[in-house]
Amino acid sequence: MQLSIDLTGREVLVTGSDHAARQAVRRYEAAGAVVYRLSTPAGAPQDGPLPERPFLVAAVDDGQPGWESLLERCTATGIPVAAEPAAGPVGHVTLVGGGPGTTELLTVAAVKALRDADVVFFDRLAPCQDLPDLTSAELVDVGKKPGHHKVGQADIEKLMVAAALDGNNVVRLKGGDPYVFGRGGEEVAACVAAGVPVRVISGVTSAISVPAAAGIPVTHREVSHMFTVVSGHAPLTEKEHTHLVGLGGTIVVLMGIGTLHQLAAGLRKAGMRPDMPMAVVERGYRPGQRTTIADLGTITSAAAGCSNPAVLVIGEVVRVAEANRGHAEAAADLDRLAASLLGS
Repeated sequence: MQLSIDLTGREVLVTGSDHAARQAVRRYEAAGAVVYRLSTPAGAPQDGPLPERPFLVAAVDDGQPGWESLLERCTATGIPVAAEPAAGPVGHVTLVGGGPGTTELLTVAAVKALRDADVVFFDRLAPCQDLPDLTSAELVDVGKKPGHHKVGQADIEKLMVAAALDGNNVVRLKGGDPYVFGRGGEEVAACVAAGVPVRVISGVTSAISVPAAAGIPVTHREVSHMFTVVSGHAPLTEKEHTHLVGLGGTIVVLMGIGTLHQLAAGLRKAGMRPDMPMAVVERGYRPGQRTTIADLGTITSAAAGCSNPAVLVIGEVVRVAEANRGHAEAAADLDRLAASLLGS
């Protein structure tokens, strides 16, 4: 069970060593509480005055003995006790895959990493709109837009490494998965070269999740038993078009609106039939999500008003989605009819 309590102006006593409790202190201060500290069971000179009866005791599990009796006394006198995790070791980087842009598709590991962060460097396609609710860390926007990189990749890596070397828990929050066209490998290499501990938390890639948001399966029995994921940032070569057509299955293109014309023309030239179904899914899981369906021969004109972020899906699986959508719409019509008859 998860409860929300307004802590504005409330006295909260955070127990635990300074290192272990530092992030809990920051979280409660960010929630508007008046925070007091008890860093050892017997108190310490740096703790300062303590409240007579705090509204809440936030008990950080720092591994020290002696806290049990204090917490038992709090419970016995009716003071609520909230268990808080201890902050992890300082000076490391965690690359976090944020999924396609909705906090509902963040993994449990991603949420924990954000909770424990001191600094978060985030991209524009990550679920950044809800970050203030997920972390009390310093938030740094290093997002790139097509043709405009306000912070270059090399500078992002320098910022991450410098923040970790200063003793911070650094989270690099990226859209999708860090290792799927996310330059995660480069950022790991930069940390390793600087001697900074680094780990990677995989994310839900938009290559699968965004087509799913539009009802399109990337594989389907007796229709497609494979799918290929392609970056659409730069036009493909003639040889790459030929290989894609020869592979068969489903083709998924990420961020491919800018090269859609070359892609469609190249696939047709390589032998893909013009009536191959194709979908453009814009802004998956975000407000204004939209799906445009056409075929390889007409997609360029049909998608003239489309823009990134978008995922392109090419293959017979698009027809599967259209058939399923028709069945779903028919079922919805029957439900509405039944409801109107019952109402009458």
